[in-house]
Amino acid sequence: MHNDTILIIDDDAAIGNLEQELLEREGYHTLRAYSGTEALLLLEKVRPSLILLDLMLPGLSGEALLPKLSGIPVIVVSARPAVEDKVALLLGGAADYITKPFDTAELLARIAVQLRKTVAPTAELLSWADIALNDAVRSVTVAGESVSLTKTEYALLKLLLRNPGRVLSKSLILDSLFEDTPDCTESSLKTHMSHLRAKLRSAGGREYIEAVWGIGFKLG
Repeated sequence: MHNDTILIIDDDAAIGNLEQELLEREGYHTLRAYSGTEALLLLEKVRPSLILLDLMLPGLSGEALLPKLSGIPVIVVSARPAVEDKVALLLGGAADYITKPFDTAELLARIAVQLRKTVAPTAELLSWADIALNDAVRSVTVAGESVSLTKTEYALLKLLLRNPGRVLSKSLILDSLFEDTPDCTESSLKTHMSHLRAKLRSAGGREYIEAVWGIGFKLG
Protein backbone atom coordinates (compact mmCIF):
# COMPACT_ATOMS: atom_id res chain seq x y z
CA MET A 1 0.00 0.00 0.00
CA HIS A 2 1.36 3.42 -0.99
CA ASN A 3 0.95 6.66 0.94
CA ASP A 4 1.08 8.64 -2.31
CA THR A 5 -1.98 10.35 -3.77
CA ILE A 6 -2.20 10.82 -7.54
CA LEU A 7 -4.50 13.37 -9.16
CA ILE A 8 -5.91 12.35 -12.56
CA ILE A 9 -6.93 15.36 -14.68
CA ASP A 10 -8.75 14.10 -17.75
CA ASP A 11 -12.21 14.84 -19.16
CA ASP A 12 -12.34 11.43 -20.89
CA ALA A 13 -14.16 9.32 -18.29
CA ALA A 14 -13.09 6.02 -19.87
CA ILE A 15 -9.37 6.90 -19.79
CA GLY A 16 -9.67 8.35 -16.30
CA ASN A 17 -11.48 5.26 -15.04
CA LEU A 18 -8.77 3.04 -16.53
CA GLU A 19 -6.01 5.06 -14.85
CA GLN A 20 -7.87 5.16 -11.54
CA GLU A 21 -8.50 1.42 -11.51
CA LEU A 22 -4.88 0.70 -12.45
CA LEU A 23 -3.47 3.00 -9.76
CA GLU A 24 -5.79 1.88 -6.99
CA ARG A 25 -5.02 -1.75 -7.81
CA GLU A 26 -1.35 -0.86 -7.20
CA GLY A 27 -2.26 0.68 -3.84
CA TYR A 28 -2.18 4.39 -4.70
CA HIS A 29 -4.78 6.85 -3.49
CA THR A 30 -6.44 8.73 -6.38
CA LEU A 31 -8.30 11.97 -6.98
CA ARG A 32 -10.17 13.00 -10.13
CA ALA A 33 -10.71 16.30 -11.93
CA TYR A 34 -12.42 16.64 -15.30
CA SER A 35 -11.31 20.17 -16.21
CA GLY A 36 -8.47 22.57 -15.50
CA THR A 37 -10.71 24.83 -13.42
CA GLU A 38 -11.92 21.91 -11.30
CA ALA A 39 -8.32 20.83 -10.76
CA LEU A 40 -7.30 24.29 -9.49
CA LEU A 41 -10.19 24.34 -7.01
CA LEU A 42 -9.24 20.87 -5.78
CA LEU A 43 -5.58 21.87 -5.40
CA GLU A 44 -6.56 24.67 -3.02
CA LYS A 45 -7.58 21.96 -0.55
CA VAL A 46 -5.19 19.07 -1.19
CA ARG A 47 -1.65 18.53 -2.47
CA PRO A 48 -1.19 15.26 -4.38
CA SER A 49 2.16 13.51 -4.72
CA LEU A 50 1.90 13.45 -8.53
CA ILE A 51 -0.45 14.56 -11.32
CA LEU A 52 -1.44 12.79 -14.54
CA LEU A 53 -2.43 15.60 -16.90
CA ASP A 54 -4.36 15.41 -20.17
CA LEU A 55 -3.92 18.37 -22.53
CA MET A 56 -7.31 18.55 -24.24
CA LEU A 57 -9.42 19.80 -21.33
CA PRO A 58 -12.59 21.91 -21.41
CA GLY A 59 -12.03 25.54 -20.48
CA LEU A 60 -8.50 25.81 -19.12
CA SER A 61 -6.28 23.58 -21.26
CA GLY A 62 -3.53 21.31 -19.97
CA GLU A 63 -0.87 23.64 -21.40
CA ALA A 64 -2.40 26.63 -19.57
CA LEU A 65 -2.78 24.62 -16.37
CA LEU A 66 0.78 23.25 -16.28
CA PRO A 67 2.53 26.47 -15.08
CA LYS A 68 0.09 26.61 -12.15
CA LEU A 69 1.19 23.17 -10.90
CA SER A 70 4.64 24.21 -9.70
CA GLY A 71 6.14 21.97 -7.05
CA ILE A 72 4.19 18.84 -7.99
CA PRO A 73 5.61 16.33 -10.52
CA VAL A 74 3.37 16.22 -13.59
CA ILE A 75 3.26 13.43 -16.15
CA VAL A 76 1.48 14.57 -19.30
CA VAL A 77 -0.70 11.80 -20.75
CA SER A 78 -1.69 12.91 -24.24
CA ALA A 79 -2.67 11.60 -27.65
CA ARG A 80 -0.34 14.11 -29.30
CA PRO A 81 2.71 12.16 -30.56
CA ALA A 82 4.68 15.08 -32.03
CA VAL A 83 8.21 15.45 -30.66
CA GLU A 84 7.92 19.26 -30.61
CA ASP A 85 4.86 19.00 -28.31
CA LYS A 86 6.78 16.77 -25.92
CA VAL A 87 9.83 19.03 -25.91
CA ALA A 88 7.76 22.18 -25.30
CA LEU A 89 5.89 20.63 -22.38
CA LEU A 90 9.02 19.16 -20.78
CA LEU A 91 10.71 22.55 -21.03
CA GLY A 92 7.50 24.11 -19.67
CA GLY A 93 7.66 22.17 -16.42
CA ALA A 94 6.31 18.68 -17.06
CA ALA A 95 8.33 15.91 -15.39
CA ASP A 96 7.52 13.34 -18.09
CA TYR A 97 5.33 12.73 -21.14
CA ILE A 98 3.59 9.52 -22.20
CA THR A 99 1.52 9.11 -25.36
CA LYS A 100 -1.99 7.63 -25.50
CA PRO A 101 -2.70 4.78 -25.93
CA PHE A 102 -0.14 3.84 -23.28
CA ASP A 103 1.19 0.57 -21.94
CA THR A 104 0.02 0.25 -18.34
CA ALA A 105 3.32 -1.24 -17.15
CA GLU A 106 5.21 1.71 -18.67
CA LEU A 107 2.87 4.24 -17.03
CA LEU A 108 3.35 2.61 -13.62
CA ALA A 109 7.12 2.56 -14.10
CA ARG A 110 7.22 6.25 -15.02
CA ILE A 111 5.08 7.11 -11.99
CA ALA A 112 7.38 5.10 -9.70
CA VAL A 113 10.44 6.91 -11.08
CA GLN A 114 8.94 10.35 -10.44
CA LEU A 115 7.81 9.47 -6.92
CA ARG A 116 11.30 8.20 -6.08
CA LYS A 117 12.69 11.58 -7.15
CA THR A 118 10.31 13.42 -4.85
CA VAL A 119 11.87 13.91 -1.44
CA ALA A 120 9.21 14.61 1.12
CA PRO A 121 9.91 17.88 2.95
CA THR A 122 10.30 17.80 6.70
CA ALA A 123 6.86 18.31 8.19
CA GLU A 124 6.63 21.53 10.16
CA LEU A 125 4.75 22.01 13.41
CA LEU A 126 4.31 25.75 13.92
CA SER A 127 2.45 27.55 16.66
CA TRP A 128 1.91 31.03 18.05
CA ALA A 129 -0.53 32.07 20.77
CA ASP A 130 -3.40 29.59 20.29
CA ILE A 131 -2.77 29.01 16.57
CA ALA A 132 -1.31 25.62 15.61
CA LEU A 133 -0.28 24.57 12.10
CA ASN A 134 0.65 20.97 11.27
CA ASP A 135 2.22 20.81 7.81
CA ALA A 136 2.28 17.00 7.78
CA VAL A 137 -1.50 16.89 7.43
CA ARG A 138 -1.95 20.52 6.30
CA SER A 139 -4.17 21.41 9.24
CA VAL A 140 -4.71 24.65 11.15
CA THR A 141 -6.44 25.04 14.50
CA VAL A 142 -7.24 28.19 16.45
CA ALA A 143 -8.13 27.80 20.11
CA GLY A 144 -8.61 24.10 19.38
CA GLU A 145 -11.06 24.77 16.52
CA SER A 146 -10.19 23.53 13.04
CA VAL A 147 -9.99 26.31 10.45
CA SER A 148 -10.30 25.67 6.70
CA LEU A 149 -7.94 27.80 4.61
CA THR A 150 -7.31 28.13 0.89
CA LYS A 151 -3.86 27.22 -0.42
CA THR A 152 -2.84 30.89 -0.48
CA GLU A 153 -4.22 31.67 2.99
CA TYR A 154 -2.41 28.62 4.37
CA ALA A 155 0.88 29.74 2.77
CA LEU A 156 0.45 33.25 4.20
CA LEU A 157 -0.19 31.93 7.70
CA LYS A 158 2.76 29.54 7.53
CA LEU A 159 5.06 32.38 6.48
CA LEU A 160 3.86 34.54 9.38
CA LEU A 161 4.24 31.68 11.88
CA ARG A 162 7.80 31.14 10.69
CA ASN A 163 8.52 34.79 11.55
CA PRO A 164 6.72 35.54 14.82
CA GLY A 165 6.97 39.17 15.89
CA ARG A 166 8.61 40.23 12.63
CA VAL A 167 6.99 42.72 10.29
CA LEU A 168 6.95 41.14 6.83
CA SER A 169 6.92 43.62 3.97
CA LYS A 170 4.49 43.11 1.14
CA SER A 171 7.35 42.59 -1.32
CA LEU A 172 8.91 39.91 0.91
CA ILE A 173 5.58 38.10 1.22
CA LEU A 174 5.03 38.17 -2.53
CA ASP A 175 8.57 36.97 -3.26
CA SER A 176 8.26 34.14 -0.72
CA LEU A 177 4.90 32.93 -2.01
CA PHE A 178 5.24 33.54 -5.74
CA GLU A 179 6.42 30.08 -6.81
CA ASP A 180 3.81 28.02 -4.95
CA THR A 181 0.91 30.48 -5.00
CA PRO A 182 1.08 32.52 -8.21
CA ASP A 183 -2.49 33.79 -7.61
CA CYS A 184 -1.14 35.94 -4.76
CA THR A 185 -0.24 39.18 -6.53
CA GLU A 186 0.34 42.74 -5.38
CA SER A 187 -3.29 43.59 -6.16
CA SER A 188 -4.77 40.47 -4.50
CA LEU A 189 -2.55 40.21 -1.39
CA LYS A 190 -4.76 42.53 0.66
CA THR A 191 -7.85 40.44 -0.16
CA HIS A 192 -6.15 37.12 0.69
CA MET A 193 -4.86 38.56 3.97
CA SER A 194 -8.27 40.03 4.82
CA HIS A 195 -9.93 36.64 4.36
CA LEU A 196 -7.24 34.93 6.47
CA ARG A 197 -7.61 37.49 9.27
CA ALA A 198 -11.39 37.10 9.26
CA LYS A 199 -11.20 33.29 9.52
CA LEU A 200 -8.71 33.40 12.40
CA ARG A 201 -10.73 36.10 14.18
CA SER A 202 -13.95 34.12 13.79
CA ALA A 203 -12.37 31.03 15.35
CA GLY A 204 -10.40 32.68 18.15
CA GLY A 205 -12.46 35.76 18.93
CA ARG A 206 -9.55 38.17 18.57
CA GLU A 207 -7.28 39.79 15.99
CA TYR A 208 -4.13 37.73 15.28
CA ILE A 209 -2.58 39.54 12.31
CA GLU A 210 -1.67 43.20 12.50
CA ALA A 211 -1.45 45.40 9.41
CA VAL A 212 1.56 47.71 9.74
CA TRP A 213 0.67 50.77 7.71
CA GLY A 214 2.88 51.35 4.69
CA ILE A 215 5.01 48.26 5.35
CA GLY A 216 3.20 44.95 5.60
CA PHE A 217 1.87 42.50 8.19
CA LYS A 218 2.92 40.74 11.38
CA LEU A 219 1.51 38.45 14.03
CA GLY A 220 0.37 40.57 16.92
